[in-house]
Amino acid sequence: MEFKELECFVVLSEELHFARTAERLYLSPGRVSQLVRSLETRIGGRLLERTSRRVRLTTLGERFLADLRPAFDALGQAVVDAKTAAREVTGVLRVGFLATPTGLVTGSVRRFEERNPDCEVELVEIPLSDPFSKLRAHQVDVVFTLLPVEEPDIAAGAELNHVAMRLGLPNYHPLARRSSINAEELASVSLIGLDDPAPRRWREHVAPSHTPSGRPIALAGTVATSQEGVSQVALGRGAMLICTPSAASYVSPDVVFVPVTGLPPSILGLAWLKSSETAVIRAFNEAAEGHSPHMVAA
Repeated sequence: MEFKELECFVVLSEELHFARTAERLYLSPGRVSQLVRSLETRIGGRLLERTSRRVRLTTLGERFLADLRPAFDALGQAVVDAKTAAREVTGVLRVGFLATPTGLVTGSVRRFEERNPDCEVELVEIPLSDPFSKLRAHQVDVVFTLLPVEEPDIAAGAELNHVAMRLGLPNYHPLARRSSINAEELASVSLIGLDDPAPRRWREHVAPSHTPSGRPIALAGTVATSQEGVSQVALGRGAMLICTPSAASYVSPDVVFVPVTGLPPSILGLAWLKSSETAVIRAFNEAAEGHSPHMVAA
């Protein structure tokens, strides 16, 4: 049974006029006639009597309308209720974050909850090597993620920060005593990269295969999370590039984070499934954008 046929029949039973029915439904009168005939064929009997002067329901049509109307009205109300709920900023919003919940993450959550007291945020850690699986599995609603996002089913918000990269090194490494190092010097270390299914752009961001001038950089292995990577650094099994705010969260006597010049900044933003966008997600994105000017870091 086609919904458009039922809708056409209900509206026609109210108007008893093909032209007015067509106008209400944004259809042609011919299309209205076609839908009614199709419905009558499905049922196996005439629902309407049509003359050049008037349209009226048959006995079968009146009975069918009486049986149909409660379910049809309930369906319409369900759609209205769903639209209303979609505009409400209430309930629980599951927000994914990478590495550690930095000030940008926690500040955005606080700002959002202050603005929307009927909504609560649950924070869920997202592996650095697998940024979108939990999003696609609907285990989170929105994620803080590296930009740009090059996934056709995922929408992204504005850039929330631009932060410099640091190189995590064992505390005994010669470069660990430097105040900064240049990106060209990465050719002298082996970098820890990311496991599958990290996007290609992410792999190059965390462990570039070449310096800006084209010198090769060795790969020291791959990890799923920043914490795993920092642990490998502490054991002397390689070096790891990490953004400045995250580096501040991994305080360890065994690891030193040295600023790196000459690399593109790390850019963080929000991402969500295009098919699952809601008023709650839009409100959280607005809160994060409102908080972000205070979070730009070198």
